Amino acid sequence: MVSKENCRNEIRAAIRQLSDRCLYSAAKWAGEQLVGIEQDPSNFTPSNTRFQRGSSSIRRRFSTNESISTPQPSVGFSQAATPLPEEDETIDGDLYLLAKSYFDCREYRRASHVLRDQKSKKSVFLRFYALYLAGEKRKEEEMIELEGPLGKSDAINRELVSLERDLSALRSTGAIDSFGLYLYGVVLKEKGNETLAIASLVESVNSYPWNWSAWSELQSLCTSIETLDRLNLNNHWMKDFFLGYAYQELRMHTESLAKYDYLQGIFSFSNYIQAQTAKAQYSLREFDQVEIMFEELLRNDPYRVEDMDLYSNVLYAKEACAALSYLAHKVFLTDKYRPESCCIIGNYYSLKGQHEKAVMYFRRALKLNKKYLSAWTLMGHEYVEMKNTPAAIDAYRRAVDINPSDYRAWYGLGQAYEMMGMPFYALHYFRKSIFFLPNDSRLWIAMAKCYQTEQLYMLEEAIKCYKRAVNCTDTEGIALNQLAKLHQKLGRNEEAAFYFEKDLERMDAEGLEGPNMFEALVFLATHFKNHKKFEEAEVYCTRLLDYSGPEKEKAKSLLRGIRMAQTGFPSMDLEHFPI
Repeated sequence: MVSKENCRNEIRAAIRQLSDRCLYSAAKWAGEQLVGIEQDPSNFTPSNTRFQRGSSSIRRRFSTNESISTPQPSVGFSQAATPLPEEDETIDGDLYLLAKSYFDCREYRRASHVLRDQKSKKSVFLRFYALYLAGEKRKEEEMIELEGPLGKSDAINRELVSLERDLSALRSTGAIDSFGLYLYGVVLKEKGNETLAIASLVESVNSYPWNWSAWSELQSLCTSIETLDRLNLNNHWMKDFFLGYAYQELRMHTESLAKYDYLQGIFSFSNYIQAQTAKAQYSLREFDQVEIMFEELLRNDPYRVEDMDLYSNVLYAKEACAALSYLAHKVFLTDKYRPESCCIIGNYYSLKGQHEKAVMYFRRALKLNKKYLSAWTLMGHEYVEMKNTPAAIDAYRRAVDINPSDYRAWYGLGQAYEMMGMPFYALHYFRKSIFFLPNDSRLWIAMAKCYQTEQLYMLEEAIKCYKRAVNCTDTEGIALNQLAKLHQKLGRNEEAAFYFEKDLERMDAEGLEGPNMFEALVFLATHFKNHKKFEEAEVYCTRLLDYSGPEKEKAKSLLRGIRMAQTGFPSMDLEHFPI
């Protein structure tokens, strides 16, 4: 049993080691999990009331969600105990301290040069890590200098070849530690050798599981559940964090939520877990719950910028202009030169219909991070709104280059080609988006509409797509209405009546009215009248009488026809029909 106190001790030691090796991102992540462990009640003060039991909305959510069956431990994890990370046997030398100072000042080549003759594993890692970052820094400079259309560049990290050679030699002699294996995995991944990269990263996390950066790199290589299942990982609570993250990226949201539910047993107040849970809920389109979770996240961590762009997407979808304006102002004052901040501000201008300004901020986000996927996708959406389809296609293609499994970019490409009147191309991209997200009704509806175009006019295929959309819980009711119309067009009145009735039930349940309801009532009244089911026909006609204008006149005309069909004589004048 791994207790909370054991986890604290492990993480504290890991933070020191990670920081000492300049792996600050991993150290920050570990620090956030450290304070996410439920505190001893005797240590409560008025300033840390967020650690009181039950104050987190994520705890409330899991306590009422019966669909997640993974048991939640109360005081620890039933896993084999892992030895605490040991400190290096040698005291840091003066040269290492100097090199670390250079590294912290972003003088990477100086840091690497200082350690050129040092033989300890710690010094060797920092030397190669500094050299890798020096190559990355130069690559970014070349990307700016040689930038092509939409930021395209052929710049590469020129240090990768020498790094791969040296790290491979160290590994073959066993003179490399878990941090060196992590760096070796990163280098192999950059060079496209994914199989060896996975093997190196797995070896790294098995020997030192507290380096979240290594887990993140490993996740990026797990592009399928088959690859994930093949990993031979040791049993450790960090593995559960990894699996929760990997499941989410593979769009296995129920499994991801179950993992985070399990981790709540110790990390009851982890902001990271709450943010990841909100992401999963966002993918499940539970926007109200996501909004509540992000509001609490900002109350606990008011200067947080990470993940807030996702919150802005929720506010955008809900058209909450005032809340989005407040969020944009807040992140602007906190850190305006973060890609997330630029995307939030871009979303705000997009909601206000100022698409040129929105594009300007999405471009600014990409200046800060060329691989920021959301910015490429959102910029593509803006170009679609501006009817600039060539630019939209370029933006979506850049998003696909960064993440080939991003369904939003494939869907955007489909929309762009559909706007250009090229349904065959559009159909191809809609199919790609559905491959990566088969349970989204919007994608099936988009493909169905593509089949309905004049160039294709494949109505039977469109019907199949709309049926899939209904099975995927089409909340907008588009699929039911279209299924009824298509069957009506094909002369299948029984099927059309079935779907019109279903659509009418949905509209009644949601309290909706409009042209679709009038259309359904008219068809059903006429259909049942023609089949001599006069009582059912009168029910629908009576509902039509509640309308004014042509709808009411249509109802009267239908009722006259029903009276004539019932009696065989002309019906009574309906001018005085009780309404």
